[in-house]
Amino acid sequence: MFESAAALAQEHAQLERAMGDPAVASDPDQLRELNKRYAALGPTVTAYAQWQAVTGDLEAARELGADDAGFAAEVPALEAAAAEAADRLRRLLVPRDPDDDRDVILEVKAGEGGEESALFAGDLLRMYLRYAEQRGWRTEVLGATETDLGGYKDVQVSVKSKRTPQPGEGPWARLKYEGGVHRVQRVPVTETQGRIHTSAAGVWVMPEVEEVEVEIHANDLRIDVFRSSGPGGQSVNTTDSAVRITHLPTGTVVSCQNEKSQLQNREAAMRVLRARLHQIATDAAAEAAAGVRASQVRTVDRSERIRTYNFPENRVSDHRTGFKAYNLETVLGGELDAVVESAMAADEAAQLAALGEGAG
Repeated sequence: MFESAAALAQEHAQLERAMGDPAVASDPDQLRELNKRYAALGPTVTAYAQWQAVTGDLEAARELGADDAGFAAEVPALEAAAAEAADRLRRLLVPRDPDDDRDVILEVKAGEGGEESALFAGDLLRMYLRYAEQRGWRTEVLGATETDLGGYKDVQVSVKSKRTPQPGEGPWARLKYEGGVHRVQRVPVTETQGRIHTSAAGVWVMPEVEEVEVEIHANDLRIDVFRSSGPGGQSVNTTDSAVRITHLPTGTVVSCQNEKSQLQNREAAMRVLRARLHQIATDAAAEAAAGVRASQVRTVDRSERIRTYNFPENRVSDHRTGFKAYNLETVLGGELDAVVESAMAADEAAQLAALGEGAG
């Protein structure tokens, strides 16, 4: 039992020895990578040591309990502790998403519903910006198309951790479950009769990747420049600083106009394009392994309706996990942890069930 944990403990010890090597210590890049892996293994190795200790105590108590009632009395409590330690270790052994420590690029796009959908997209953007602020992440709006009433037809935001995150605490680890269709039910500001409308906005969350991780050939790109515009289409710049990049093989189009210089907008657009192409490749691989993902909470399917925000009932409902809360304004104010953690728990439960089936 837990042979994989024993192998990880051995790797952890090897990493500790390697980091003490002067040759490694003099190479900052190598030391950073080793330290990252060492930190990631730490919780599992600690849990494995705790499980070993309590199971050892349990075995000794059972053996000695045959002749000593005092030791026999300790067995029930030690059995409970061993079961708890085993469960904790089992959860830590669930395969981690290799992208969990990554920063993300998050896109919000208005759906059908006109100005109300664009206003809702703005609400979602503010929710994510406030959530990021609460978690100590940095945010940067890479591109946005605003509407007359202050909504967004589309907006792209970079979300970055300020330091190496703990396992399960990085931007991708928590925000990846936000991908999909978000639906709102409320009386729009444009509605004069007080009728409740339903509209939606799409969210796409992608891990941000380095330039060397995604190969993009210059010949595969069409780059157009144009004058940036604001709400209503009015020009907000007197030069052609906005950039539109089309990746010809996939038809992926990215536009950025937030920065004043064409070079800055081009760099921002390339960041979004790299993330999109990486996600397209990841989705294709996931489809090929559909049996593995079938029981898991889907993370990036933009066609899937994942959540409803019902204003008349002050209710937030996650359709994948069954989570409901009656604190809509609080959630839209950035208090997303409970909603996110319901998705994380559902995903973990599905993976634990899959591990159990594999063991059987």
